[in-house]
Amino acid sequence: MGIFKRLRDLTMASINDLLDKAEDPVKMLNQFLRDMEEDILEAETAVAKQIAIEKKFKQQYEEALEMVQKREEQALKALESGNEDLARRALQDKKEHQARYDEMKAQFDTAKANADRLRGQLAEMKDEFGKLKSKKEVLVARAEAAKAQKQINQAMSGFGTDNAAKGFDRMSEKVLQLEAEAEASNELRGKNKSLDDELDALGKNDGVEDELAALRAKLAAKKQSE
Repeated sequence: MGIFKRLRDLTMASINDLLDKAEDPVKMLNQFLRDMEEDILEAETAVAKQIAIEKKFKQQYEEALEMVQKREEQALKALESGNEDLARRALQDKKEHQARYDEMKAQFDTAKANADRLRGQLAEMKDEFGKLKSKKEVLVARAEAAKAQKQINQAMSGFGTDNAAKGFDRMSEKVLQLEAEAEASNELRGKNKSLDDELDALGKNDGVEDELAALRAKLAAKKQSE
């Protein structure tokens, strides 16, 4: 039947082959599942109609069978009462109901076989849908991981390139130049000290000279005592 065509297509074709042609695997997987859900709903409607036909024929053949049994009982009572004509007419009507029973029973058997077949196909569709839904979760996780890796790779591709290395070299040279200029400026400042600065420096004592003079005196005293 046409309603099962998409299921056959999906089960016969590799899902990975379909994904190769998709721009976005996640969107395509979701679309595949939506299509299958629509097919399942369509199949459920077809199965429900077939089940309704099955029940209709069942009701009709059961009613016919009931009339067959009823007319036979009535024919027997009429015969017991000595009314063969009434018994004959009851049996004639029984025969007509028997023919209807045979026809409706055959129709019921056919309808039931069709309904059972459709039930089985519907169960297969739902089972396949469940499997593909689980597979979709795995494929989506793989797709997201692949996207993340691709983004990292793209980010890393520009990381540490020649341009960046050359830029760092230029900045290193710039820093060295600045340091050299600062040192030169410091030396120039030392050469340009004023006379007052030099005289002030002579008067400064950090205490070392005092300690040195004390040690000299101590050493001289020691030699005299010897």
